[in-house]
Amino acid sequence: MPMPALRRRWTVADLEDLPDDGNRYEIIDGELFVTPSPALSHQAAMGELYARLREFLARQPVGIAFVSPADITFSPTRLVQPDVFVVPIVGGRRPHQWADVTRLMLAVEVLSPSTARADRVRKRSLYREEGVSEYWIVDLEARTFDRSTPADPRVEVLSDELTWLPDGASEAFVIDLSEFFSTILDR
Repeated sequence: MPMPALRRRWTVADLEDLPDDGNRYEIIDGELFVTPSPALSHQAAMGELYARLREFLARQPVGIAFVSPADITFSPTRLVQPDVFVVPIVGGRRPHQWADVTRLMLAVEVLSPSTARADRVRKRSLYREEGVSEYWIVDLEARTFDRSTPADPRVEVLSDELTWLPDGASEAFVIDLSEFFSTILDR
């Protein structure tokens, strides 16, 4: 009788040995996730969302928006690269290196066929456990945003409007979702 295969438990340190081949490497609880370069519509959604968040955060300076690639390390067995994310300004300062990022206000993943399961299950759980205030999943096919928070295990599926009021902001970030998806998909 053959012996069962042992599963390797990956660490962030193991990433140094992997090739720089254009793939994204993430580790969630010791499991390695490898994803290829995203599609054009995926990149368009990331860019549009980043631009809108950056404009909002210029008016409401409570955080700074970034796009991946960016290694966000929560622990030796948890490293992710959210498509778009917002880090809080701490003590009036922005982070100077990725190691300075210890908390996320917002993490966003744009669904791809190769990442849907990890984004909907593993990453949602990880972001909830790590206390990320909001996690959005952009579903280009359904033209919806899924929103989840650590405080509520239910997922809110939004198709009309998304409103986000981060801690410290005096006004909300609002997206008309029909207009957002038309900008990306109908041009």
